[in-house]
Amino acid sequence: MRLPRKRRADRTGNTDDTCGSERREGGERRRRATGRAKSRRRAGRRADGKARRRLIDFPRRGRRGWRRWTPSWKLVSGLFLLFAGSLAGLFTAVYMRVEVPNPHDSASRQATVYYWADGSRMVSVGDVNRQDVALSQVPDSVQRAVVAAENADFYSDSGVSVTGIGRAAVNIVKGKETQGGSTITQQYVKNTYLSQDQTVERKIKELFLSLKVSRQQPKTEILEGYLNTSWFGRDAYGVQAASYAYYGIPAKELNPSQGALLAAVLKGAESFDPSLSADNHQRAEDRWSWILDRQVDTGSMSAEERAKYTKFPEPKPPVKPTSQAGQIGYLVDIANKYLKSRSGITDKDLAGGGYSVHTTFEKDKVLALAKAVEKVRAERLDPEKRTEDQYVEVGAASIRPKDGAIVAVYGGSDAIEHFTNNADTSGVPAASAFKPFVYAAALEKDLEGKERFAEDSDPDPLKPRATKPPTAPMDLQSALVNSDHTPFVETGKKIGLKRVKDLAVASGLREESMAKLEPTFSIGTSTPSAVRLASAYTAFVNEGRATEPYSVAKLERNGVAVSGFGPAKPRRAMSAEAASIVGAALSQVSWGAVGPPKGQATYSPYRAGKTGPNDRMNSAWYIGVTQELSTSVAMFRTKPDVPPLLPMQGVGGPDSERGSAFPPLIWKAYNEVATPALPYPADGPPQNRP
Repeated sequence: MRLPRKRRADRTGNTDDTCGSERREGGERRRRATGRAKSRRRAGRRADGKARRRLIDFPRRGRRGWRRWTPSWKLVSGLFLLFAGSLAGLFTAVYMRVEVPNPHDSASRQATVYYWADGSRMVSVGDVNRQDVALSQVPDSVQRAVVAAENADFYSDSGVSVTGIGRAAVNIVKGKETQGGSTITQQYVKNTYLSQDQTVERKIKELFLSLKVSRQQPKTEILEGYLNTSWFGRDAYGVQAASYAYYGIPAKELNPSQGALLAAVLKGAESFDPSLSADNHQRAEDRWSWILDRQVDTGSMSAEERAKYTKFPEPKPPVKPTSQAGQIGYLVDIANKYLKSRSGITDKDLAGGGYSVHTTFEKDKVLALAKAVEKVRAERLDPEKRTEDQYVEVGAASIRPKDGAIVAVYGGSDAIEHFTNNADTSGVPAASAFKPFVYAAALEKDLEGKERFAEDSDPDPLKPRATKPPTAPMDLQSALVNSDHTPFVETGKKIGLKRVKDLAVASGLREESMAKLEPTFSIGTSTPSAVRLASAYTAFVNEGRATEPYSVAKLERNGVAVSGFGPAKPRRAMSAEAASIVGAALSQVSWGAVGPPKGQATYSPYRAGKTGPNDRMNSAWYIGVTQELSTSVAMFRTKPDVPPLLPMQGVGGPDSERGSAFPPLIWKAYNEVATPALPYPADGPPQNRP
């Protein structure tokens, strides 16, 4: 039984329910306590009011807005120390596990093998030319030159270059090839223990091995190994082989000037061997001088001694191995240039071996071209009786117009005696052989704005098509046939020499072989190579499309195919109309120069450009083009190591028209063997047949 609530009166006479009030006050206290607890939990505090400790204060307590989400310096520094410690631990673990391997055997390196177009072996190149010598047999001056050029703080560094590693890391991030800035120790490790592959894995191995080798081997031993394993060009590994290759003496006899040049070619023989080109010579001379100055700056040579070496120490000409005698050395040279232009492959890589180079060269055509040159030289030139017949050189190249394959070249009498490749060397003016490009440029100018009857979308570059010829400057046709200069000089002025140059380059001539744009430009002051001129003339039988010359159909490394080699897609150099009209004029030139084979009722339809008796330059050219082959032949005179060309007057006798008759004879002798003959038409030469 519940008793009635007690009610009491206050001074005013009011009464109150005491129990109910107490309950309400108690509930309010509990609600306030619960709210304070929740607030403490949200604020990261314990029940006693103290802040709760967190491992990572993020988001940051006591901050509002963006500051709440900004890491504190304590957090940043802590994470950095954690990362650095982990990295150091990993680095130490890897370093402890790395063992210095046995040096790889240079004698076990594979050769690089070159193959003919039919798959038969042409030549094997890359047997290691190396002879180790003790560091005591290398003059101190040579050692100082190498250290000054390659790694000035070699004797004090840890064996690695931090800046070089950073540069390699940046290149990796950018997707570029890893490279550069290596110390002598790193290069020694790469040469002795690792491959030459530019990969991340190899660079990491190089880093750890360099650190370990630097601690385990004295600097003198590392420098000796580096000098004995480095590539100096000219198929020479090591300073001893290089000393013989460049100066014909043992390394111990090198003087400081010669040593500075060998230190210069360490940077890359392709760019610094002074015998390879005029540009190379200038680069080599500049670096040679810099290395001598650098030794003064680093204190390894006195200024007084430096003053003694002012004359550049010219090395002897390079010598090819006997396996590259005859035309083989020239073929290898052209293939190597093509490989290097299409990829990152270097002469050092090729010398290291393991490559299979399948070339486009056809053995029977190479032999036929060489035989044609030798035949004409033997029958028409007599250097013992006529001084004008001395120092006569011939360069020739034969290209398949359909795809640009170089099937044959004649680079000189013998690659191991005559080092310069006459087939692939600029420096011989094209003279009247350049005029067809002026003619074509004039026709293109006339065609501007006119409707074309033939479509350029035809996928077959050799398929005959009907064309509507433009109104052409016909005086150029007769001038081309008669080797008259004046109309071409006037035409060049009228249409603009840049237009002529652009068309010639689009046809395949190299920009760097183009002469200055002055009035004589139109009559052939430019100096294209035989390979490039034969390639450019293919546009006149390909309906205006040019084919880029190539010499390597396939490349393999250790049995794995390397992509990026083979024929390129033909490109538009001129209109089909212009090519047809110029081709018709060239047919007249070819007929007058060669005519049908003697004693045969046959002919091969071809177009040709040539120099003539009106040319007063020091060269004679003939370029004959059929659907099967485009072959250029150049004849000129030059003394060994003397840049200016000698005059051609009187070559072959007083009635030889300055030797201009000989290149057509060489072309004819070669073409009769290399291409099939067709029935000779009774009405004379074809006028418009491609």
